[in-house]
Amino acid sequence: MTKLPTTPSFRLDGRRALVTGASSGIGQGCAVALAEAGAHVVLAARGIDRLEETVEALRAQGHACEALALDVADVDAVQKAVGHHEPFEVLVNSAGLAIHGPALETRTADFDTVMNVNLRGAYFLAQAVAQRLMAADKPGSLITISSQMAHVGGIDRSVYCASKFAVEGFTKAMAIEWGRSGIRINTICPTFVRTPLTEQTFDQPERVRWIEEKIKLGRTGVVEDIMGSVLYLASDASALVTGTALMVDGGWTAD
Repeated sequence: MTKLPTTPSFRLDGRRALVTGASSGIGQGCAVALAEAGAHVVLAARGIDRLEETVEALRAQGHACEALALDVADVDAVQKAVGHHEPFEVLVNSAGLAIHGPALETRTADFDTVMNVNLRGAYFLAQAVAQRLMAADKPGSLITISSQMAHVGGIDRSVYCASKFAVEGFTKAMAIEWGRSGIRINTICPTFVRTPLTEQTFDQPERVRWIEEKIKLGRTGVVEDIMGSVLYLASDASALVTGTALMVDGGWTAD
């Protein structure tokens, strides 16, 4: 009798997950996907009110979750929060922001604001989670929501691109360092996804035309487009995947 291979499980039962930027948009969608797969999810964001609403909705569906008020730009607070919890086998760092404008008009304050969240915050959050996993001798999957703009340039997006290109760099370096400890680290790189934070872009018809011309599948993204990707990277289905970027860009970067 031929022995057939077994499809790895996408289930996350018994695992703890931390999702930042979880009060809305992509972060919220990722939290839902992980909870539906059986993980105990800690949802984190700066504002507790919207977080509590999401947690209540998830609990009403029978999922295990809790809310955590956290600003990823506050590295000390991040280290304390991660240290006070049991190790997280899954991290989804979805906290991020953008301040768009021409490169010639970039202000140092705006540059620092973006970098403190997108780069510095993401870096030290990954570090804190990895430290706890190593201390407990546990494997894990760390995921940062990056962007297609980590691989191409964009109009009025010099600072945002700089922050996301840097995320891709530290992801590869950390993957090399932490692989022997069973800790995988990857990024998800979405195209333009309709969320409360991107409505300003979608309100500009000329930008929407530019976006739609670039996306080969002919449509912009929705949160659901990211949910399957994060479940794949969080689960054993991607057990040999680390140090890479999963493009969810409708073919934007295929050129």
